[in-house]
Amino acid sequence: MKHVCQAYPKTPSPCICLNMKRASRAVTSFYDEVLKPSGLTIAQLALLRHVELTDKATISELAKAMRIDRTTLNRNMKPLTDSALIKISPGKDSRTREIMLTDAGKAAAASGWKLWGEAQKAIKEYLGDNDLANLNQLLAKLEALVP
Repeated sequence: MKHVCQAYPKTPSPCICLNMKRASRAVTSFYDEVLKPSGLTIAQLALLRHVELTDKATISELAKAMRIDRTTLNRNMKPLTDSALIKISPGKDSRTREIMLTDAGKAAAASGWKLWGEAQKAIKEYLGDNDLANLNQLLAKLEALVP
């Protein structure tokens, strides 16, 4: 658990939303720090992974699979396109574009995936099985607030 510093508990806000944002930022920063040697952020790794799993998905299909809006997806794809980790090609009709991993993207995803495993392990050790199961259940319940 070399990545986790024992600096809790922090005083919560009375605002549930603010507490969620703070926790989300902390977890994202944690994963980003662990992934730093790969040159990817957790958002970029997630995008590469979804592209890998959906193979030639359109932007709309990928946004739906990732549960994010197309604007956010386009913004997140730009650095990956600029780094030649993904390739965007015309789709089946003039209104669609398909996203594919390049060979460099596959290599970056593989490197990031190994580091992601370290981050996962550290978080699991930090929270413990029961807290992690409860957290996942609560997060799924909260995500269901917006279909």
